[in-house]
Amino acid sequence: MPPTLASLVHHSALKLAVLAGEDRLDTPVRWAHVSELADPVPWMDGGELLLITAMKIDAEDRQEMRRYVRRLVRAGVVGLGFAVGVNYEQVPAALVEAAEAEGLPLLEVPRRTPFLAISKAVSAAIAADQYRAVTAGFEAQRELTRAAVGAEGPAALLARLAVHLDGWAALYDASGAVVAAAPDWAARRAARLGRDVERLRERPAPATAVLGSDPAEEGADRVELQSLGSGRRARGVLAVGTAAPLGTAERYAVQSAIALLTLTTERSRALQDAEQRLGAAVLRMLLAGEPDHARAVAGDLYGGLLDAPFRVLVAEAVTEPPAAEEATEPSGEAAPPPADPLGLLADAVETAAGRVAEAVLTVPDGERLIVLAPDGGAAVAACAEHARGIEARRGTKSRPRDRSAAAPPCDLVVGLSAPAGPIAAAAAYRQAEQALSVARRRGRVLVEHEEVAAGSVLPLLADDAVRAFADGLLRALYEHDATGRGDLVASLRAWLSRHGQWDAAAADLGVHRHTLRYRMRRVEEILGRSLDDPDVRMELWLALKTTSGQQQ
Repeated sequence: MPPTLASLVHHSALKLAVLAGEDRLDTPVRWAHVSELADPVPWMDGGELLLITAMKIDAEDRQEMRRYVRRLVRAGVVGLGFAVGVNYEQVPAALVEAAEAEGLPLLEVPRRTPFLAISKAVSAAIAADQYRAVTAGFEAQRELTRAAVGAEGPAALLARLAVHLDGWAALYDASGAVVAAAPDWAARRAARLGRDVERLRERPAPATAVLGSDPAEEGADRVELQSLGSGRRARGVLAVGTAAPLGTAERYAVQSAIALLTLTTERSRALQDAEQRLGAAVLRMLLAGEPDHARAVAGDLYGGLLDAPFRVLVAEAVTEPPAAEEATEPSGEAAPPPADPLGLLADAVETAAGRVAEAVLTVPDGERLIVLAPDGGAAVAACAEHARGIEARRGTKSRPRDRSAAAPPCDLVVGLSAPAGPIAAAAAYRQAEQALSVARRRGRVLVEHEEVAAGSVLPLLADDAVRAFADGLLRALYEHDATGRGDLVASLRAWLSRHGQWDAAAADLGVHRHTLRYRMRRVEEILGRSLDDPDVRMELWLALKTTSGQQQ
């Protein structure tokens, strides 16, 4: 620990006596400084032991001493050493009273003790403290290195780091999930920092954040977050919690842990890059209709993925910024778009698959990300969860009820195919692209092909151009009905829904079939189109479905 006033008082060679402030002798001393100025404050940094002989001050003037001592305390001076036998044979009572009043430790320095001896003692103690810190830091580095290369890897490293810090440590993966913590109870503490870790991961690496403790919280601590990785995107985050700010030795230990964990993540990333190149080759063969060659290249790494139904996922990043009224989080704070939406999605998918030893193939393709993942597996579930998280933050879980409103933009759009096998990989890729197109048009983050194929074709046509066509086609009928001269729109809908069957449609409307025939003739006259034309009937039916509920 650094030198304190108490350690100087107990230094047998200095012979210092305490005249005031005995209860504050445990205060650390940053330096010993000699100054005979009447106002040395402008040259003080705080934490000094000031040494004087009172050559330029009247140490017997009570008012002057009160002002002098008060200035020193406000400047952060931690102690005052007064040399006796030079200008004063003993420390003046006025100075003693002022020091006691302000709580400033006052030390009597005997004539035979030069100020230089005190400065050397402080300097030697500071140097010794720094040496101990550096030595402890090197020892921590050796222990952490041994732990990192051991069988337990990062878990053992975190355990040793927590001991060195007398606190706790936790490691988050690229998706922001806690993968290891020490001691065991720290996992619960680390889990509460999810939002802070997410904000740090969205910043370019390396990045740091210090979270102040809440004094009202039981076991409050000070937390530091440090991103891991040498690239632009963080590969993980290290969190450490301590009761007080880190000292020099603790800082050495944390920096060593960061270096070792970064090396581990970068080595893992190099292996993932090699696997990714192999995966790209497998994907090209599947899309080219060469499943046998794809199996041969996949080997043990991706072979299991091709032995069961899989899904093809195609994702794109959207560069358009969200509208001002939508670019906020539920709390009202600004929600900046993630720096790399495709990278974050890839991390979420790969991390989820890794936890259950599930084979997954992720291939960046220009502005796209293509993923092959087992149907019903962890990777597909992680993709859906990631999409729900984006929609929840953006407030776009569904399209606005007013279909005339523009769909809100998203930072990411994803299309997911139906389950397929290696022979149908190309078809699955086309399905994913179709679902991606629908997601982009609807302002959705994720759309599955089953949702498109099993549902109606009408949602696919619900864009501005189709609505404008429908409004124009039916406007004359709505205007006619608005005058109270008939109910042509409802009659047309009933007749089309009954496939032109007069009796059934008339029964639905509660009118005579001749009345319905008259109304259909009026429809033809107003629109200038023949209902005998199947194309006309199709266009009218789609127009009615598109405008349903808007003009009623």
